[in-house]
Amino acid sequence: MAKSRAASKKKSNPATRYFRETSAELKKVTWPTRQEATKLTIIVLIVVGFMSALLGTLDYVFSRVMGFIISLG
Repeated sequence: MAKSRAASKKKSNPATRYFRETSAELKKVTWPTRQEATKLTIIVLIVVGFMSALLGTLDYVFSRVMGFIISLG
């Protein structure tokens, strides 16, 4: 009887175990300060804006080149 109680304590609900382990891992995380988060967010927005402009320009150039090539035929 004692073994079955010990065995049942070892077996925990997988969902409960998942949330307990996730909570423990989140406590180990070193979170950025508000200033660091703001600085990194600005950097990401600048890079996204630059890449959007670059890809938009490349799309425009290639579509114009393809239109020119197609009009030759």
